[in-house]
Order: sequence, then structure tokens, then C-alpha cells
Amino acid sequence: MAKVITAAHFRSRLRALLETSTATIENSGCIQCTHCNGCSRCTFCRESSSLVRCHYCVGCVRCSDCTHCRESESLTNCKHSEACTDCSNCAYVFHSTRLTGCTYCFGCVGLSGVDFYILNEPHPRAEYFELTRKLLEEMRS
Repeated sequence: MAKVITAAHFRSRLRALLETSTATIENSGCIQCTHCNGCSRCTFCRESSSLVRCHYCVGCVRCSDCTHCRESESLTNCKHSEACTDCSNCAYVFHSTRLTGCTYCFGCVGLSGVDFYILNEPHPRAEYFELTRKLLEEMRS
């Protein structure tokens, strides 16, 4: 016989779970992660939370299987990405959102399987590096 759960009980328990999930959670199986919480099986990450199997990530939240990412959120299997959100299987993407399978994208949104794009526009490889180098210098100063 199935257990009966009332809507009021459900809402109350869900609210309690949400409140406790914001508390600091210990890391599990991490090696030399500093100022991180709720991370699992990560190495050398800093100032991040809720990472799984990430390495050398800094300032990231809810990412999994990522390496060398910075200030990003909800990434999956990304490498060397910075200030990105909701991207998967990407490398060397910057200030981008909802990319899948992209490399060398800067300020792009919603693209899939492209390389060397700035603001959703394609650029020749050499031009891409010249433009993004200048942009990053200006943005970081």
C-alpha cells in the first residue's frame, strides 16, 4: 500500500530541505580544495561550491567534470572556460551562455558545435585571437 503524503506535508518538507541545502556542506573526496563547500571528488579547486569531479576551477558553482574554469555556473565537461553559464562540452569559451560543443567562443549565446565566434559571429582564427586578446586586456584593466 502506497504511503499518503498531503500537499501541506509535501510543501513543509520541501521548504525544510531547501533551507538546509543552503547551509555549508562539507566536501567529499576532494584533494587540496580551498574555501569550497559541497564539492565531491575535486582537486585543487578554490572558492567554489557544489562541484563534482572538477579540477583547478576557481569561483565556480554547480559544475561537473570541468577543468581550469573560472567564475562560471552550471557547466558540464568544459575546459578553460571563464564567466560562462549553462554550457556543456566546450573549451576556451568566455562570457558565454547555453553553448554546446563549442571551442573558442567569446560573448556567445545558444550556439552549438562552432569554433572561433565572437558575439555569435564567425571570425577567422587569427582575427579571433587578436580581437579577444585586446578585449580581455581591456576588460581586465
